[in-house]
Amino acid sequence: MNQFDQLHRYLFTDASVRGELVRLQDTLKPIVHSTDYPLAIQQLLAEMAAAASLLTATLKFEGEVGLQIQSQGKVRYAVVNATHEQTLRGVARWDEEADLSTASFADLVANAVLVITITPTEGERYQGVVALDKGSLAGCIEDYFERSEQLATRVFIHTDLADKNAPKVAGMFLQVVPTSSEATNVTADSEFEHLCTLTETMTPEELFALPAQDVLHRLYHEQTVEVYAPEAVTFACTCSRERSAEALRNIDKAELLAIIKEEGSINMNCQYCHTEYCFDEIDVEALKSGYNSAPEASQ
Repeated sequence: MNQFDQLHRYLFTDASVRGELVRLQDTLKPIVHSTDYPLAIQQLLAEMAAAASLLTATLKFEGEVGLQIQSQGKVRYAVVNATHEQTLRGVARWDEEADLSTASFADLVANAVLVITITPTEGERYQGVVALDKGSLAGCIEDYFERSEQLATRVFIHTDLADKNAPKVAGMFLQVVPTSSEATNVTADSEFEHLCTLTETMTPEELFALPAQDVLHRLYHEQTVEVYAPEAVTFACTCSRERSAEALRNIDKAELLAIIKEEGSINMNCQYCHTEYCFDEIDVEALKSGYNSAPEASQ
């Protein structure tokens, strides 16, 4: 049985602490290899993918979580979006003139911020911003929860990108579940630190090699843990011919026809999955008259 591309949620019933484990491989490949990214950018996107999956699992409603790094440094921007159905997509842009062969996380995101956007299917969008100044993406996300929700949180992320055909990332997440009792919260904080110490003993090699059940048993066999059914994690893009056509509707018809006359067609390429949507003169006439032509796309 494939141990990757699954999210496992669990609850320490005697400690008021919740946990998550995610490991990605097939889902990760189209994200880190959609473009000829340097290894440092692949690692950043892999860590963001694991983090986005972990954060989405904390949602109590249908919606989407977006992690976006905004920077004027070596990474121009990087973004990973995840839905409550555990679908992921991501893309990055970087300074292609820069030497990233020895770039650390701090080198990539100097003077950068992480924007975390939570978009419910119904309701208002929430956005939080945190400086990327903790030495690791995991540390910055922990800082986000401490500042925005005052919840003790630990994030552990490991990558293995040595095999281009099977890139891997694993993430673990621990967080105190808030309660109404101050005494209970104090106990949970103490148990939380103990659980963090236990989790730190898991090596990356073990985390990638062992079945999820064995990982949880090895770490927490002395705890009372309620483990929920695993959720599949997949790569999925939200692009479509209809969305591309909607963007063209906002452009003057004469300008669109001029592009077609010069280029032969209007070709719109999705930056996430690289699907290409082509529009000709007939398509433009149909768009401007309010009619959508039949779908046409190519990879």
